[in-house]
Amino acid sequence: MVHAPGTKPSEGPHFYGRRRGHTLGPRRRERLDDVLGRYGFVPSDLPDGTPQALFDSPRPIWLEIGFGAGEHLAAQAAAHPDVGFIGCEPFRNGVATLTRLIEEQALTNIRVFHEDVRLLLPALAPAVIDRVFLMFPDPWPKKRHHRRRFVTPENLDQLAHVMRNGAALRFASDHPSYIRWTLAMVRAHGAFEWTARCAADWRDRPADGAPTRFEEKALAAGRPPVYLDFIRCQRPRLEGA
Repeated sequence: MVHAPGTKPSEGPHFYGRRRGHTLGPRRRERLDDVLGRYGFVPSDLPDGTPQALFDSPRPIWLEIGFGAGEHLAAQAAAHPDVGFIGCEPFRNGVATLTRLIEEQALTNIRVFHEDVRLLLPALAPAVIDRVFLMFPDPWPKKRHHRRRFVTPENLDQLAHVMRNGAALRFASDHPSYIRWTLAMVRAHGAFEWTARCAADWRDRPADGAPTRFEEKALAAGRPPVYLDFIRCQRPRLEGA
């Protein structure tokens, strides 16, 4: 497989986040190239839009959008070896950190799309994703930047298209405005049902969750995170999605 180079694409949605941080040392660059050479992919590697083809056996597919440094993705992959994981992250340094975790933990069930997930979603076939994680995405707190947030009707349409009925969507954030925004957007969309039944369902990290450095920073700063779990459910306007 050929990995995405992590450079700004000439076509597609505009990406506002960082793509590079501090310069990687020779060992990290070598490991990044080696791991991405084995586990990276681009949409053209999925001629039928089926991500299961990236793995050596049929398995459920879980997607993490913007995995940051990859600690949550690696923990989930280690806990669920029979699941195929797709991680999307344009930030080169975060991908480099994930490749260290993959190497150290000998994880073979992760595939990396080193780009904006919005370039991947249109290439996926309908109903091929069993679970989606959106963990502590950039909140874009300024009002003029709210349109940059990932949770929009258009992106929810794309997720609803690629997720199976009954698939789970988990969103986590410590930013009150983005939490309210997400809850309102997802509940209004019509293809997802919020699963919370009591306050502990959104106040406490789920039992099957894993900590992230963003969660730890939020807790240290006195900003309690919120975890919103949704289920993809059929709605008449999305029949056939």
